[in-house]
Amino acid sequence: MQEVLDRLRAIKDEIQQTAIKDSGELEQYRIRFLGSKNVLKDIFSEMKNIPPAERKAFGEQVNEVKQLAESVYDQKKQELSGASKSGINKPDLTLPGDVIIPGSLHPVTLVRNQIVDLFARIGFTVATGPDIEDEWHNFTALNTPPDHPARDMTDTFYISVNPDVLLRSQTSTVQVRTMEQQKPPIRIVAPGRVYRNETISYKHHVYFHQLEGLYIDRRVSFADLKQTLYFFIKEFFGEDFNIRFRPSYFPFTEPSGELDIAHKSSTKWMEILGCGMVHPNVLNNCGIDSRAYSGFAFGLGIERLAMLKYGITDIRTLYDNDIRVLKQFTHA
Repeated sequence: MQEVLDRLRAIKDEIQQTAIKDSGELEQYRIRFLGSKNVLKDIFSEMKNIPPAERKAFGEQVNEVKQLAESVYDQKKQELSGASKSGINKPDLTLPGDVIIPGSLHPVTLVRNQIVDLFARIGFTVATGPDIEDEWHNFTALNTPPDHPARDMTDTFYISVNPDVLLRSQTSTVQVRTMEQQKPPIRIVAPGRVYRNETISYKHHVYFHQLEGLYIDRRVSFADLKQTLYFFIKEFFGEDFNIRFRPSYFPFTEPSGELDIAHKSSTKWMEILGCGMVHPNVLNNCGIDSRAYSGFAFGLGIERLAMLKYGITDIRTLYDNDIRVLKQFTHA
């Protein structure tokens, strides 16, 4: 009897002192103390040798050890499961961080923002308008004759069987909408995308970006226009460029001109923008008395300035979505 009790006590001590570090050791523990051939079965087999009067007490001791084995198994299993989950969810702060590649603004966006900021310094605010327009705002209000070639489907994208619905071909439409809704003085720039039915090449695209400027007030003169554009060119390109104005023609300005620049070390002139005094018919069409007010307007291509600024020779490069090109402007 005493020998069996000593064996039972030794098993109990072994259970209490067992160190379980992983699932493999837990499985070995289960097989030894709770498996189909566990060590307690030999103890139970000794029941027949125990005097009848002591069998109850002996059975209680054996059951106590068995319950201890089960309790230890459940506890260790729960601890290992919790450690596994915490290991998954808990970040390892000693690991090196992931490299985050910063995004960048498109070169056209960079140039547009720079132009807007320059004109904001001299009091111009930003105005916007819809890309889908009607002929009144895109042509008629801007003094464009009914038979003007710009109205043809070969030049303009009409998007409905109704010829009055089209994609705007110039951001001058924003000038018209602003003059219709706002009384002078008006001083705005209107950046936006425009659409032309042109053959795509290294210098032309079916869509591109313009920025229109408009200043309407009493006694606005061509001298005001020239000084405004001198300021812009000097601030945008620097002091190393010469500037010249050439006479030109636009239906919505009179007189009209174009502005060219050339580096002081070169004799090659480049056209930058068109401009002129707002035609009296345009003012009257928009509900502004041309006898009391005058104004100037100008329009430039943002892509052209971006290409000049960054040395890009093909406009298609700006819209190829080539990451090798775009990532160069991460820190621009």
